[in-house]
Amino acid sequence: MKMLCCPLNGPRNVAEFAFGGEVREMPDPQTCSDREWAEYVFYPPNHAGVIAEWWLHVPSGYWFIAERNRSTDEVIRTYDPSEIYTTRVDFAAQEESKA
Repeated sequence: MKMLCCPLNGPRNVAEFAFGGEVREMPDPQTCSDREWAEYVFYPPNHAGVIAEWWLHVPSGYWFIAERNRSTDEVIRTYDPSEIYTTRVDFAAQEESKA
C-alpha cells in the first residue's frame, strides 16, 4: 500500500488524496491576456525531477504541498502552504472593482 504523509492528519493511504497540479506562480488575472491565463490553467509544465505539487486530503478538505521526485515517485517532504504563501488572492474583490 502506498502512503502519503499529510502535514495535518499524518500518514494515510494515497487513495485518500487528490492531485492538484504543480505549484507555480499564477499570472495576474487583471493584467494577463486570455492566452496567458489559458496556458496557465490548461498547459502546465511536465518536468522530470523534484517538483512542488498541490495535494488534497479529501476526507478533511486540507490542501498541502508535497515535494516529489517525478522520476522516482519519491516524496521528499510535505508541508503546509503557509510556509511559502503569506497572502491570499481575493478574486471577489477584484471582480467588484471591475464593475
